[in-house]
Amino acid sequence: MEFQKNTTIDQKVDSLLAMMTLEEKVGQMNQYNGFWDVTGPSQREDMAWKYEHLRKGWVGSMLSVRGAKEVRAVQKIAVEETRLGIPLIIGFDVIHGYKTLSPIPLAEAASWDLEAIKKSASVAAAEASASGINWTFGPMVDISRDARWGRVMEGAGEDPFLGCKVAVARVKGFQGEDLSAVNTIAACAKHFAAYGFVEAGKEYNTADIGPSTLHNVVLPPFKAAVNAGVRTLMNSFNELNGIPLTGHSSLQRDILKGEWGFNGFVVSDWASIAEMIPWGHAKDKREAAKIAATAGSDMDMEGYIYVEELAQLVRDGVVEEALIDDAVRRILYLKFELGLFDDPYKYCNEAREKETIGCEEHRQAVLDMAKKSIVLLKNEGHLLPLKKDGQKIALIGPLVADKNSPLGSWRIASEDHTAVSILEGMQEYAGNSLIYKKGVDLTVGETAFTQETTINKTDRSGFDEAIEAARQVDVVVMVLGEHGFQTGEGRSRTDLQLPGLQQVLLEAVSKVNPNIVLVLNNGRPLAITWADKHIPAIVEAWQLGTESGRAIAQVLYGDYNPSGKLPMTFPRNVGQVPIYYNRKNTGRPFPNIDDPQNVFWTHYSDVDNTPLYPFGYGLSYTQFSHKNLRLDKDTAEVGDSIEVSVDVTNTGDREGKEVVQLYIRDLVGSVTRPIKELKGFELVELKVGETKTIRFTLDHSTLGFYNNDGRYIVEPGDFKVFVGGDSNASLTADFSLH
Repeated sequence: MEFQKNTTIDQKVDSLLAMMTLEEKVGQMNQYNGFWDVTGPSQREDMAWKYEHLRKGWVGSMLSVRGAKEVRAVQKIAVEETRLGIPLIIGFDVIHGYKTLSPIPLAEAASWDLEAIKKSASVAAAEASASGINWTFGPMVDISRDARWGRVMEGAGEDPFLGCKVAVARVKGFQGEDLSAVNTIAACAKHFAAYGFVEAGKEYNTADIGPSTLHNVVLPPFKAAVNAGVRTLMNSFNELNGIPLTGHSSLQRDILKGEWGFNGFVVSDWASIAEMIPWGHAKDKREAAKIAATAGSDMDMEGYIYVEELAQLVRDGVVEEALIDDAVRRILYLKFELGLFDDPYKYCNEAREKETIGCEEHRQAVLDMAKKSIVLLKNEGHLLPLKKDGQKIALIGPLVADKNSPLGSWRIASEDHTAVSILEGMQEYAGNSLIYKKGVDLTVGETAFTQETTINKTDRSGFDEAIEAARQVDVVVMVLGEHGFQTGEGRSRTDLQLPGLQQVLLEAVSKVNPNIVLVLNNGRPLAITWADKHIPAIVEAWQLGTESGRAIAQVLYGDYNPSGKLPMTFPRNVGQVPIYYNRKNTGRPFPNIDDPQNVFWTHYSDVDNTPLYPFGYGLSYTQFSHKNLRLDKDTAEVGDSIEVSVDVTNTGDREGKEVVQLYIRDLVGSVTRPIKELKGFELVELKVGETKTIRFTLDHSTLGFYNNDGRYIVEPGDFKVFVGGDSNASLTADFSLH
């Protein structure tokens, strides 16, 4: 389709829209999962109707078609065999890389390194776009406080301020400076909204939260993504306060497209329009289509609802055609932005695909990201870093030699068993004597992405060999945790301890050799209270992707000084969950000092209120001091800014990085405020003995909050400032707003 020179995208969209039949418009709102097999027969009987829809121009997007050759084949039908030749948008779940995998997103957030996170997303975009894809269903920007929810691995953790920064970095990494560039892809902020607050951390469940939590915790990362130019949003499977999000008009029409001025489009999650029927919100497909379209869901992902029902609803006068036009205009606009009308095959270059995917530059980038994501939780007696020669080291655990689990969940374009294992990473250092013993199997048999992971709870046949190996060495490195498929969608858990027999093995080994470095591979916070009490060194190494083992080995041997900080609180046990640092104070925060036996205050009777490891926590092989906290004024008018400065010194014996964190507390509010809220952070690198002054600015954007009407306000009153290396920051100062 040709347009006049210098025609704006709006003019092109309007011109094309005027040519379209109602069915063709609805077709643009229809997305099908991939059904094309370019090497097989031209048409499968069970998919014949999908082919027919594609040829009629009744499909606007396809997902899960990948590979330059395969994408060209389906795009060719859309462009060359339909009446108007409108190209398809090709979507895919590029969550933490395409084939070359970065760490899972929760791990990346632990780096607090926004440039590295942006780079990671750009690597993913480069590989995906080389494989024919031009739209990713990421980033996930859901805030969650519940480690039971398997999808915490896809997000940035519990804090909305950090979540906003990470969301922006990922959107900019995916989309780049020019969306029409061949190495960028459109991003999709998901899941709108409150999916991270599903009850009991159970997948697809209901969420029931008040307006304060919605506006101050849940929505900010979505708004930040919109302000950063994200081109699409995906709504979520859950209901919120009784309304499934796919049909939530006030969120999608009023807030997103109205108040925020979002001009991209909203795609449903997989068949979530149809799922309003079992939710009990729509009686049948026809009503589901009406509710979703009216509420602002622009594209139906693999639900078949719009393509079957929407045109007739318009003809019957039940749904206004203006709503259809609005949705289609948004979808077509993105296709023009991507440059698909100029060259629908621009993402289908097989030569570029071959030279781009898995290239050395990308492997180095994900290795850098992996090292920055590792968090040192404990290091008693300076057991780490390991000496590079003269030691006997036993590598014990079911994940030591595993090349599949470290890839994590959501890696559907990557090849199984392609991660660098920890065994391989450690073997690259030749100075020590290594003994490897698996000790125990974590899983029983190999598991597929779509299957539940079966955990070994009975077979201890490898215990004796592992224990004997531990007796013979100077240091034991135990690699324990979750299988990569134990987190992600559909992987909610009620037990946050080490799965299977791993805890039993850990305790048995510790009895014969206390010099243990525990390396955790996991996709969520775990309850490792016993290990924290008994094991001298603990490294949170998450699921780090393609270069996992190499990154971990470089940290263990000290070639990289760990600098990661936790983006989620680690509980002492699952009974504390949900647990998060920015909690409210309550009316009875402390025991009665005059009556210590009085039980009537906010606490548990069987465990301390504090977490095992707080939000923002992480150690280094060096030490840092934070001193001389200063404010440029202690009183200010509402609307003024306040400058905060602090001196940070490397007091240890090696160069390192510190994430300097600033928190505030608004002591009195018309809506009660948390005891601490992150409002600034800076990743600073310091040489031995070096001091740097770190400066933060508190202003209108950081000193206010949303009231229960969803209105952002800054109130006069007294504030406290906290600065330090984690959310337990102890340096304090005070100021007042008038």
